[in-house]
Amino acid sequence: MSTDVTDKTPAAAPPGKSGAAGGTSLLQLVLGGLRRNMRQYGMLIALGLIVVLFQIWTGGDLLLPRNVSNLVLQNSYILILAIGMMLVIIAGHIDLSVGSLTAFVGAFAAVLTVSHHVAWPVALVLCLLMGALAGSAQGVLIAYFGIPSFIVTLAGMLLFRGLTEILLQGQTLGPFPGGLQKIGNGFLPEVGPNTNYHNITLLLGLVLMAAVVWQEVRDRRREQEFALDVLPGRLFLLKLVAIVAAILTLTMLLASYNGAPIVLIILGVLVVGYGYIMRNAVFGRHIYAIGGNLPAAKLSGVKDKKVTFYVFLNMGVLAALAGLVVAARLNAASPKAGVNFELEAIASSFIGGASMSGGVGTVLGAIIGGLVLGVLNNGMNLLSVGTDWQQVIKGLALLAAVGFDVWNKRKSGS
Repeated sequence: MSTDVTDKTPAAAPPGKSGAAGGTSLLQLVLGGLRRNMRQYGMLIALGLIVVLFQIWTGGDLLLPRNVSNLVLQNSYILILAIGMMLVIIAGHIDLSVGSLTAFVGAFAAVLTVSHHVAWPVALVLCLLMGALAGSAQGVLIAYFGIPSFIVTLAGMLLFRGLTEILLQGQTLGPFPGGLQKIGNGFLPEVGPNTNYHNITLLLGLVLMAAVVWQEVRDRRREQEFALDVLPGRLFLLKLVAIVAAILTLTMLLASYNGAPIVLIILGVLVVGYGYIMRNAVFGRHIYAIGGNLPAAKLSGVKDKKVTFYVFLNMGVLAALAGLVVAARLNAASPKAGVNFELEAIASSFIGGASMSGGVGTVLGAIIGGLVLGVLNNGMNLLSVGTDWQQVIKGLALLAAVGFDVWNKRKSGS
């Protein structure tokens, strides 16, 4: 009689054997692992295929060091918004105001630093507080007054867009102080001997590789302790090799140009921090709970109103940060900034694995979804594809991602 190794710890398997039958091939393990983790790995595989295709179609231009650096800078604010939007969607809500809020915060920063000569670090803190205030105001209406998030944030979209026009009086305002500009355009300084590569970027890449491998091994051991289903050993090793190869490739590309952009470091801190919160913190589990089954969450003692309030407060802060980044990158505040940013963030979340019904999604998935859209945009620009066809292709990508989610649910019977 066969034994299901997923119900046992690895110690039960003889050395040199896989969790399946001894003769199982690596290909069979890969296919089996993909079937069991289709939601998790589907878009990651899609991202890899998109990168390979555009690298071929553009004659190698996509992965030129300069273009990779520009790809990070051009999509950083969408990725920041996507992190917050993923939390909102997991909680079972939506936020249509983030694009207008980014424009409003950028205008607020311009008025402070350009018109009133406020020191840029002080202006940065005030802008983040403004984003928190805007997010908390919407959170109160949604959580405590019971107004649907679609209505509240739709009103917020109109409100913040109008306030942006009022602040800027319909004109572009700039330039920003040099320190603030570096948030959107700056790179880490170079130190150490001349190696033809950016030394700090190389060091950060090595630290990141070590940290990711350690975290993956730690998570696997923890899952095994609780007798949870884990990837077979060879497939897990293949996963680690792929992760290290991806990080190493990105590190070498950035290190051979100007090094890691400052906004990439900010984004990395956000991914690590929010990833930890959603995986390990009580607050993160409560977000999943209220999005997955609100009545059950209430019966379990989850303070759903408080959680919803903080989710929207957090979205406001991240929208403010994105507003500062995009304004710093453009070196000016514009009344038309942030147009369709909310749609890009929502699309990134759904492409990255979020579910329309809530309760499903990861921070890393939001980043992957944002990168899918970013690579599509960048690759099509390199190929001189018109903006009309770009919109068509991105719309089809969103439909495919949501359709895949629906198909996967029906197939699994959930």
